[in-house]
Amino acid sequence: MDNEAGQPLARDLVAGLDKGLKVIEAFDQERSRLTIAEVAQATGLTRAAARRYLITLTHLGYMRHENKLFSLTPAVLRLGQSYLHSARLPRIVQPLLYRLAYSLGEAASVGVLDHDQLVCVAAVSAGQLVSATLQPGTRVPAYCTANGRMLLGSLPQAEVDRFLERASPEPITQHTIVNKERLALEIARGRAQGYVLVDQELELGLRTIAVPLRSFRGDVVAAMNVSVHAARLPVEQMVERCLPAMIKIQVEIGALL
Repeated sequence: MDNEAGQPLARDLVAGLDKGLKVIEAFDQERSRLTIAEVAQATGLTRAAARRYLITLTHLGYMRHENKLFSLTPAVLRLGQSYLHSARLPRIVQPLLYRLAYSLGEAASVGVLDHDQLVCVAAVSAGQLVSATLQPGTRVPAYCTANGRMLLGSLPQAEVDRFLERASPEPITQHTIVNKERLALEIARGRAQGYVLVDQELELGLRTIAVPLRSFRGDVVAAMNVSVHAARLPVEQMVERCLPAMIKIQVEIGALL
């Protein structure tokens, strides 16, 4: 049963599952191999508890253990593949995303917000390998991506304000907007004009334009982008070349969501 705040009661939660998933989440690009002590520090577990979770995950095939260092195995990808294969959104958008990408000859992707990060759930390269971040399952900061900024703009203003309060924008490239006031203006601009254009803020040479994807009720459930190499298309031509095709696909997807 839920309490008055709509949250589940503590007795209904499986604490072991929660802690086990936190152990898996402790590993990322910067921390691909960790000791028991490092996992304990990252998760807030005791060293003894971290050891038991790591041994269990190793036994289940999700971890490997070598020279006192633990790392994830490809078996972890089963968890993400379960979402991609079962979730309705990726299955609906993939064929239409394919059509969009090949009509423009560029890369296209669809993403959703997960806390303050953008998670790619579908992508088509159309023969153009623009960026390694445009792959299903990849996670990137929302503040410096077109899809992320579009989705932030779809939130109630109070949630946007809270995001900006807790955010710590970093200069990933020399083009990344890190000033929070300017970032707030860019989010508001995307909300007002119905699209977001980001020029090399996440990755040098990567230009991206995004539009929201709405359900039939009008709720924004995802964002869709087209990404190009900066050397191939000037930023001034992004809207004229890409937006009409994106709006067409946007309408078709909206009829299916």
